[in-house]
Amino acid sequence: MTQTDHAPLLENAFALDLREDSYAIEEVAGEVPAYLRGTYYLNGPALFSRGGQKYRHWLDGDGMVCALRFDDGGVTFTNRFVHSTKFTDEQAAGRPLYRAFGTAFEDDRLLRGVALQSPVNVSVYPAFGTLLAFGEQGLPWELDPVTLETRREYSFGDRLNPISPFSAHANVDLDTGELYNFGISFSARRPCVQIYRFSPAGELVYRSRVAIEAPCSVHDFGLSATYVTVYVAPYVLRMEQLMERGATLMDSLDWQPQQGSRMVVARRLDGAQVAQVPIGNAYSLHQINCFEEGGHLVADVIELDRPVYDQYDVPQLFTDVRRAQAVRYVLDLEAERVVERRTLPYRAMCDFPAIDPRLAARHYDDFWVLGISASEHAGRKFFDQLVHQRWSSEEAAIWQAPAGHYLGGEPIFMADPADDRRGTVICQQFDAERQRGAFLLFDAHDVARGPVAELALRRPVHLAFHASFQPEPAGAA
Repeated sequence: MTQTDHAPLLENAFALDLREDSYAIEEVAGEVPAYLRGTYYLNGPALFSRGGQKYRHWLDGDGMVCALRFDDGGVTFTNRFVHSTKFTDEQAAGRPLYRAFGTAFEDDRLLRGVALQSPVNVSVYPAFGTLLAFGEQGLPWELDPVTLETRREYSFGDRLNPISPFSAHANVDLDTGELYNFGISFSARRPCVQIYRFSPAGELVYRSRVAIEAPCSVHDFGLSATYVTVYVAPYVLRMEQLMERGATLMDSLDWQPQQGSRMVVARRLDGAQVAQVPIGNAYSLHQINCFEEGGHLVADVIELDRPVYDQYDVPQLFTDVRRAQAVRYVLDLEAERVVERRTLPYRAMCDFPAIDPRLAARHYDDFWVLGISASEHAGRKFFDQLVHQRWSSEEAAIWQAPAGHYLGGEPIFMADPADDRRGTVICQQFDAERQRGAFLLFDAHDVARGPVAELALRRPVHLAFHASFQPEPAGAA
């Protein structure tokens, strides 16, 4: 059956001749808010071929980190590949050496025979006075916060090793400086969620283990004032298949909705299990926020009918119809039950939710996501909407990108330090026909009006995943 192409020329975004660079942004349309001071960081898959061999999955490309620095002199852009073990070994060999998430190669390798060698291509966080880039699996890598030069694999004082279960979605508590993370142990006999807590100095405070029924692939987790929440959906990884020659991690995942999904809840204090609450049979890639209110735990997520990784084929992304929805779960932990399940009406495929980071683990109202306008139609499509949603409203504010323009990068909120309500949301844009890249700045509470500023790049960069913002310290010159 012939399908309509709702994302013409999207393939250009995955065939860019990328280079490492650093320069002042000279072409600015509109006005950059005067209060923006600090550094925005962005990570995502960037290199999709090597030695004439191509990767077939969005999660396969080697990671590249970008930075935008806002100061009195204007805006400076820097981008560099993460020079991980995988990147440096394969650059030297001139060909792929390691099996990827969705692509296998002849005679490829697994790390210690059981894991992927991380391309370090998902997220990037300032932490412990440095900058850490994360992949979907494996340890993070430390980068120079200014030059983005790769320093080393970050092992937390040798307390973790390269096959320690460790996700790409760390949570940094802005009040304490502590970092929390999780990982899934994919043992067929004793699968578990491993939860980590690190001190502001990067020292391991604890590593706990919470047993789960099956070795399920989980991408994200939540953090409230008291609890850690992990949405465990039955997307089961069959390790015995992954270890077979020619099998990818994507091949080894099996969606088993009849097994049901659960919200696994543990204490932040020590990582001990509190509850496992049945929550239906859907799937969630990303949580939005969670907090405690009225004696209950509130966990907000982006929920889908089933996993989305099979929609990441490059460059034919999202060809099947997909819908997603913001869902609020109000949980009674003592009774291990859902007290209330509430949804918002925007149901186009959306992802990469972001909130005002000052409200993490607290009651909040606003969040921002990237959406796909053609979600109801079969055929290739991609993110082309910036959407502002509120739990206090049934209406969503939407900015629609021009035809042939695609959006990337988690829409990070950058606060006005003098006004609790004012802020700027940033995301990236790729003009597929002209092959031009830019970063777009929006009034966070009036995104439908369109960008207040467009920062044009000299050369386009990859459509990326997750981002963060490090404000300039108060009183810094």
